[in-house]
Amino acid sequence: MRLILIRHGQTPDNVGGFLGTTVPGPGLTGLGLEQAAAIPAALEAEDIGAIFVSTMIRTHHTAAPLSESLALPVTIRAGLRELDAGELEMRNDRPAVDTYISTLVNWVDGDRSVRIPGSENGHEAFERFNSVVIEAASLGHETVAIVSHGAMLRYWIAAVAANVTATFVAENFIHNTGVVIMVGNPTDGWHLDSWLGEKKSAPAVAFD
Repeated sequence: MRLILIRHGQTPDNVGGFLGTTVPGPGLTGLGLEQAAAIPAALEAEDIGAIFVSTMIRTHHTAAPLSESLALPVTIRAGLRELDAGELEMRNDRPAVDTYISTLVNWVDGDRSVRIPGSENGHEAFERFNSVVIEAASLGHETVAIVSHGAMLRYWIAAVAANVTATFVAENFIHNTGVVIMVGNPTDGWHLDSWLGEKKSAPAVAFD
């Protein structure tokens, strides 16, 4: 199957650089709404059979134009929410951001026991997101879209993609409404098909 992973549109927290992960969180900015409105045209060639979103409002607003254009309802799952910032919530200072990102890097490097201060560890974060992917795959659709969050998406991709380095995922940002496409299934595994429009074989993208 094709798994289309979409980061939500721009939020006020994104603009301020805040680690805002509390549910339900803010909606989108004006720019974020414009970004969301462009998604249906960008994905018009995809035969999407289902749309999943997190419990955070920004993913609902991002998915709304796609849902309307395809006449598909959205399925809401808590497992798709952003990595919980815990004690770092709503901070935007460099030490807090560095701690949050370094924890993600530790997970990507293989140490999932590290815990975000006052929050989840890598095992817990992976299992909650991966359980939704398994559910989505069980529906039998050729293509499913998941609207989620930047850090969560990067972590899951790094954990499962057989054809991309963890370093690449750790060092490359997914911009608002950026799209990453995975191909495979939970049983046989996953391969990265494209990252922000760049195919796996593109020389500008440092894949294994």
